[in-house]
Amino acid sequence: MIKLIHPVAGALVIATIGTFWLSTVLSELFASHATVAAVKSTIPWGFLLLIPALAATGGTGVILAMGRRAGLIGAKFKRMSFIAGNGTLILIPSAFFLASKAQAAEFDATFYAVQAIELVAGATNITLLALNMRDGLKMKGWLRRKPA
Repeated sequence: MIKLIHPVAGALVIATIGTFWLSTVLSELFASHATVAAVKSTIPWGFLLLIPALAATGGTGVILAMGRRAGLIGAKFKRMSFIAGNGTLILIPSAFFLASKAQAAEFDATFYAVQAIELVAGATNITLLALNMRDGLKMKGWLRRKPA
């Protein structure tokens, strides 16, 4: 069951964070301030899905690693440490801050500065999660490893 939960939860994490990021970019580029406010206000509610999916992915990953920390597993663990820190220190506080500012219709320089930081941090996490997914697929033999 763990071998099923890990990839499903991991895919859910990438899809959720990708949805947050893409919704933000599209609403900022093509929609009204009301739509931006709706998007920014909805994202923290998405944490109710994201955080359990992250916990399931991390927990099952630790179990599947069986104490190993070398090779692709080690690379995945290093990335996950950065992803967790980025999410905890930048993305979650930014999401709550931006939701608050958007609900108050305060689309000022501070809002856009934090938004820019959030978009960079989010894109970084999406990239690192995609690399972890790639390495997981390599370990399962679904992708070929490049010769050394």
